[in-house]
Amino acid sequence: MVTIEPASEDVADQRSPKKPSACGENSQGLNNSEDLQSNGVSRELKKGAEAEGHLDADRDAEGWETASEGGNEEEAPSVSAHIEDSYEDAMTDEEQKQRSLAQANEAKAEGNRSFAAGEYETALSHYASALEIAPEDPIANEVRSMCFANRAVCCYKLRKYDETVKESTKALELNPAYLKALVKRAEAHERLEQFEEAIADMNKVLELEPSNEQARGTIIRLEPLAAEKREKLKEEMLGKLKDLGNSLLGRFGMSVDNFKAVKDPNSGSYSISFQR
Repeated sequence: MVTIEPASEDVADQRSPKKPSACGENSQGLNNSEDLQSNGVSRELKKGAEAEGHLDADRDAEGWETASEGGNEEEAPSVSAHIEDSYEDAMTDEEQKQRSLAQANEAKAEGNRSFAAGEYETALSHYASALEIAPEDPIANEVRSMCFANRAVCCYKLRKYDETVKESTKALELNPAYLKALVKRAEAHERLEQFEEAIADMNKVLELEPSNEQARGTIIRLEPLAAEKREKLKEEMLGKLKDLGNSLLGRFGMSVDNFKAVKDPNSGSYSISFQR
């Protein structure tokens, strides 16, 4: 008789494999989930970095500038500019006039240096600048008259005699006793063959400075020229009057030659006699 023994627990255990515990499953699942999430974040960061790199490359290729790279930011006003404006606002009218006067004298000095170098056009420009800067005030009359007189000398050197007369006249309007301007205007008048005007200016010089030999010698030299010019002008005027008279008298068959003017030696007057 055969006796059958029940299977041992070891055999039963071998036949029925153990189920993994719930704790083990959850632990493994969490680990897998964390790995997946970590891998996903890494991939997203990598994509973001690559996109950023491509964007930067595109910007560089297109010539973009970031705020930190760009050089178009407006510069803030300099401190010195604010100080200068505040200083000018604080100045009184008298102080501003004195400052403008000093600047005008500086420009005039530049003109003098250019004149000494023979640069007459440049000197004219500097004197013009000085006149623009100088205030319209009696305190600036001296520097203004000097600039006008210096401009007259420059114009004379450049043979612009009409301009010499104009500039000298402006100087004399500010300072009627300005000898330099009177002499230069007289010289320009002589160049223009305006002898009467030149003599008048030199007579004014003698009134202001009786010992001025240049003025005296110029008057002596110009008086005969002025007299000659007066006679020439008189003849030209009489010729024009004669032409006018002939045009009128010709309608009646006469001319001015039919009339003769006779001077009375005692009175200096003239009498007209008709001759056929």
